[in-house]
Amino acid sequence: MKRRDLLKGSLVAGAGLALPARVFAAPQAGTKRDRALFKLAKRELDRAGEVIWKRDIVGIADFGLHSAERRFHFVNLDREEVQSYHVSHGTGSDPEHDGWLNRYSNVEGSNATSRGAYISWEWYVGRYGTSVRLGGLDSTNSNAFDRAIVMHRAAYAEPDHISRWGRLGRSNGCFAMGEEQFRIALLNLSGGRLLYADSLGWGENSEIDAE
Repeated sequence: MKRRDLLKGSLVAGAGLALPARVFAAPQAGTKRDRALFKLAKRELDRAGEVIWKRDIVGIADFGLHSAERRFHFVNLDREEVQSYHVSHGTGSDPEHDGWLNRYSNVEGSNATSRGAYISWEWYVGRYGTSVRLGGLDSTNSNAFDRAIVMHRAAYAEPDHISRWGRLGRSNGCFAMGEEQFRIALLNLSGGRLLYADSLGWGENSEIDAE
């Protein structure tokens, strides 16, 4: 069986385990950015539909921000709270290694980050230790499984790397995190949850229309 066929089969199986769509109250607290992240998380859950069978927490990677910023957001819809951490992007997205993502790619061998919605699957132990498999749900990241794009820990994604170099290191297109951040991702984003990546550029003090 080809890996692409396995991906499609897993999505179908995931739909069979899906929970009914939930209605979330609009968050009253938090910054404009937090409210915008809640709005985006709900939009992407609706767009993904029944493929996503755990709908309490959504991960949003904002690659419109520099890698020295906390740009990976855990959006908890049940608790109405947002927690933000660091995440690396791919070498093919940042050939100048200046900390900015300049291009996306869905091509195998590009070592670039892909834009779009992902479903998280199970944990496994591989090249980077414990990692979380991901499946791409959009045409812009449909090769994620074949490219082995996953969430994993990496020393170059630790906050102290920023202190030394002014930026994080780069991955091969994976969502690489420091030890603490990845432990949180294992607990909060594995097993059928949604991860969304785009260039939003939503800094903490950005003027964002969250209404």
